[in-house]
Amino acid sequence: MKSKIFICLIFIITISMVVNTASATMNVIVITDPTGQDPNGAAAGSQSWQKNMFQSTFILSKNQNFAVLSGGEGNETPRLGAIVTAINSLKNGATAAQAASTANGFSGIRIIVGGPKIGAAVGGYFDAYVVVVDANNTITITPYNGGLAVLPPGSRGAIIHLLNTPGNPQYGTADAVRLQTAELMGRMIRDGYPATDVVAAAFQNVAVNAGEKHGGGALNLASGITTGDMFTPTELNETGFPMDQPYSKVCPVDGWSISFPEADNYETCPLDGTPLKTLSATEALNNAITVTGNTTSVSSYGSDAPGISDTTQEIVDASVKKHGFSAIEIAKDINSAISSGLLVGVNNVEASDININQNQKAVGVYYKPLGNNRSSPPWNLPISSSILDILGNIQTAIGLILVILVLFRSTLISSFLKKK
Repeated sequence: MKSKIFICLIFIITISMVVNTASATMNVIVITDPTGQDPNGAAAGSQSWQKNMFQSTFILSKNQNFAVLSGGEGNETPRLGAIVTAINSLKNGATAAQAASTANGFSGIRIIVGGPKIGAAVGGYFDAYVVVVDANNTITITPYNGGLAVLPPGSRGAIIHLLNTPGNPQYGTADAVRLQTAELMGRMIRDGYPATDVVAAAFQNVAVNAGEKHGGGALNLASGITTGDMFTPTELNETGFPMDQPYSKVCPVDGWSISFPEADNYETCPLDGTPLKTLSATEALNNAITVTGNTTSVSSYGSDAPGISDTTQEIVDASVKKHGFSAIEIAKDINSAISSGLLVGVNNVEASDININQNQKAVGVYYKPLGNNRSSPPWNLPISSSILDILGNIQTAIGLILVILVLFRSTLISSFLKKK
């Protein structure tokens, strides 16, 4: 966990050196099961109209089950300092309120922290509502503006911060939509929806009605699941995926899926011909962070290349549904994806590279990155590579001879005619 958080912080520092980092204009955290027993009982996330909504705006500790969401109007250095301070505080046993309050020491910065058992809090610069649903299912919604606002440990409820970004065509809607979303979340929590559903609904409502719609992403704090780079920008100074748009098409039988715009070319599953179902971005977000009875937890190691983790999750899910928890079959399906170009930048795997814990429905895949800037493994040809090298050298020599003949053709022809 320490190494992953360290890598994340290095990423934040690198980004802030080359580009103005984004400030999430929507942060939300929801706790529906403060006991921590429900695998979907705590969730959080960030989105915005702004560019550069990378994973630094929604950080997850999988081992300690806490999230740190960030934003505000301050510049990059104070924001980085606030994030690091909050993470260190939580790692050292601070409460959510204590960790969030550290943001007040940084000008213009907002930090939201929380977890299933520690409650949630927002500190610093914010316009937020705290939603509390008590044991009698009474909903209380309280507005806060700056300083510190807390959802106490042991409580069901939520915190939502929302502002509009200048330039957003729906600028001016934030105040109304903030309250509207708080009311929506309160009703859903009262009615028994899990936190993952509530967060997805908040994303949808804000994206449609307030226009703060670019990922960003979301976290399942109880189960340690993140959307990762599903919705974040693919390049610097770009916006993330618009959360009010269709995201992918998926096969309801085997789980095969493909994202837009490529999905426009498919109506049926290429594996079994089943008609594909179109998923909105918020449906895809909810599916990505929700644990079900059939959910397999998949971890990928050895490559940080974009898309590797998400694609591996889909491949392993489909393989387990077809063949069960078989390392041999999972390896075959992964290698097939590598051969077809679905997975790029990693070498073929063997069954020994697949670690399975069937009791916990968990699969670990250990990749070996490709060297020499290759995008795919070398072909397994029925001929020695040394022979191919020799043939290549011969071809090069023949080519050089032909070049010489072309360059000196007139001299050679004249010489030949004189001899005749």
